[in-house]
Amino acid sequence: MADTNLMSIPGQVDPVPVARDITPRADGRIDLMGLPKARIRELFEQAGLDAKQAKLRSKQVFHWIYHRGISEFAEMTDLGKAMRPWLAERFVVARPEVVEAQVSSDGTRKWLLRTPDSHDFEMVFIPDADRGTLCVSSQVGCTLNCRFCHTGTMRLVRNLTPGEIVGQVMLARDALGEWPKGKMDFAEIEDEAEYTADGRLLTNIVMMGMGEPLYNFDNVRDALKLVMDGEGLALSKRRITLSTSGVVPMMERCGEEIGVNLAVSLHAVTKDVRDEIVPINKKYGIEQLLQACADYPSASNARRITFEYVMLKDKNDSDEHAHELVRLLREYDLPAKVNLIPFNPWPGATYECSTPERIKSFSSIIFDAGISAPVRTPRGRDIDAACGQLKTAAEKKSRAQLDREAAQVQAANS
Repeated sequence: MADTNLMSIPGQVDPVPVARDITPRADGRIDLMGLPKARIRELFEQAGLDAKQAKLRSKQVFHWIYHRGISEFAEMTDLGKAMRPWLAERFVVARPEVVEAQVSSDGTRKWLLRTPDSHDFEMVFIPDADRGTLCVSSQVGCTLNCRFCHTGTMRLVRNLTPGEIVGQVMLARDALGEWPKGKMDFAEIEDEAEYTADGRLLTNIVMMGMGEPLYNFDNVRDALKLVMDGEGLALSKRRITLSTSGVVPMMERCGEEIGVNLAVSLHAVTKDVRDEIVPINKKYGIEQLLQACADYPSASNARRITFEYVMLKDKNDSDEHAHELVRLLREYDLPAKVNLIPFNPWPGATYECSTPERIKSFSSIIFDAGISAPVRTPRGRDIDAACGQLKTAAEKKSRAQLDREAAQVQAANS
């Protein structure tokens, strides 16, 4: 049965769930995924290793987890033979459980994942000719209730832990076969020349999956620090983008403590329309949001803020709206790029997508003002993996149906 008691949500406005860096497991072992080296060292000391041993073993295990993608202690060959089963009895290096994996006709992949306490969430990988982008979730469900977004029709269940966030990146690298190969038996000194690596398909990460990342700030920050750490997954912060619907009080901290690229779900340029489709606007209005963008640390012409703008027919897509968007960006002197997103329909949606001609006109007005305004090509629509479509298949299929499908797969493989 799903466990929600360990992480209560006080309310639907600015939720601050009870902090938890590890999801408890039924087998009692402690999951090391998503933990920094110092925390692993602390846990090893608590389990009985002396300080010197804990320091060495935490360094070795951390390296195996994040540089080689190894999850079995038995395969960590520089650990003593007696140490490996000792660790395996007490600890685990887990990935989220894969419940279902789908591949779109355009190559987009979507995974339905499950936490140890039986909550489901999704992640998406989008391949392109020159990059591969992983869309990572930060929460199970969402509290923002944006009217055009399918995820917004879910209730917020709980925040994902750092391990459940990093675990998505690890799973993607597993699926893409991107872990280095070579000799890795080392103690204090490692010869980098021993590495050989497959070509990198996963080049970028966007925190644009399920949930509002800035309502799970601490866990998102800690997870992304591991992703950016040179001794961790070593992905440049310039290749990571965090998307927010406008949690203004957390935006400055995001710039200072994480330092990744910022994307803002703007979607409207007037109070009435944005209040309707992005309800957080009633708390943090457009002017507050744009001022927070202007104050965002490290924003520059070289690192522009991306404004996401979903195109809704007869709602936010007129030429007047486009001119007002240009005026606002100029008023706040924002180094900006505008991503125009054709609305991706889902069952029960009350909106329609703007016509191609209307989108083209809207884009041209912004381009003519000297601001980049590309139209995003919808990806993964056939598997509900496109922008705004993520909503766990657990809600589309009954748990009994998913269990029957899993049993059928198991029977077919036995």
